[in-house]
Amino acid sequence: MATIYILEDDLNIQEIEAYALKNSGYQTEGFDNAREFFKKVSERVPSLLLLDIMLPDADGLDVLRKLRSIPETKKLPIILVTAKTSEIDKVKGLDVGADDYITKPFGIMELISRVKALLRRSAYVEEKKFLTLGNVFMDDEKHAVYVSDQVCELTYKEYELLKLLMSNAEIVTARDTIMERIWGIDFEGESRTLDMHIKTLRKKLGEAGSMIKTVRNVGYIMSDKEN
Repeated sequence: MATIYILEDDLNIQEIEAYALKNSGYQTEGFDNAREFFKKVSERVPSLLLLDIMLPDADGLDVLRKLRSIPETKKLPIILVTAKTSEIDKVKGLDVGADDYITKPFGIMELISRVKALLRRSAYVEEKKFLTLGNVFMDDEKHAVYVSDQVCELTYKEYELLKLLMSNAEIVTARDTIMERIWGIDFEGESRTLDMHIKTLRKKLGEAGSMIKTVRNVGYIMSDKEN
């Protein structure tokens, strides 16, 4: 049975989330501050985390960054729960490392649906420790990328996007598939979000960025072949 941690300082919302999740067959544990949460995580890593962006003792995005920097929680499925509604706030949270987001107020059915979908996606991701294409090398154990033996600094989402493209080298990956696997959400402006990340990823990879090719009206392919 999956165990879900809820980091939410509003106890009413925390109780509603816990009640809905328990009725859907999940075990839950709630926390109203980051200190107690990290203490528990050091003892046991959950199957998924619902993370409120506004906490009394920490910024939710800082909590997210810390979780992504720790090997044990680097790949922990995380849904960001936020009252913020602007697209830039959503993109910011996703780019720092959230797998999905849900905006307050939300419906219980939507919450459960997103939890189930994220757990399904997380279960079938094939893990490869090392990926190489052309002069790009990815060490997934260290969460590091090298271009011609030089470290290439990427954001969390840029890294996951590159990993998806390299894992499917020489195969066209549809835009919808990329959005589902990397962002897992539908929100206004999603095409701009993907295009923006492809653009910055190409730039950071330098000459190697030309290996990421656009397949018009379909998606993207990463290939070290000329044609």
